[in-house]
Amino acid sequence: MTRNADDTDAADLTALPATPLGHYRHYKGGVYEVIGVARHSETHQPLVVYRPIYNASGWWVRPHAMFFEDVLIDGVTRPRFTRLMPP
Repeated sequence: MTRNADDTDAADLTALPATPLGHYRHYKGGVYEVIGVARHSETHQPLVVYRPIYNASGWWVRPHAMFFEDVLIDGVTRPRFTRLMPP
């Protein structure tokens, strides 16, 4: 079997960050369902896989660090996404 320079053994990969699945509210108000965490095929960067629950626009991915970072809106720092706890 020939290996490419892009081949990576599973042992070489760092663990994906623990990410609670479920619903999150975006700072603009939309609610999204986090489906899981994936890895970028080239950079191995962790990506959050999510979908809006208010329409059928498909699955989206966003870098894990960006998904959980704070944003500055109108002089107020707040999380980009906030986890919604089940009732």
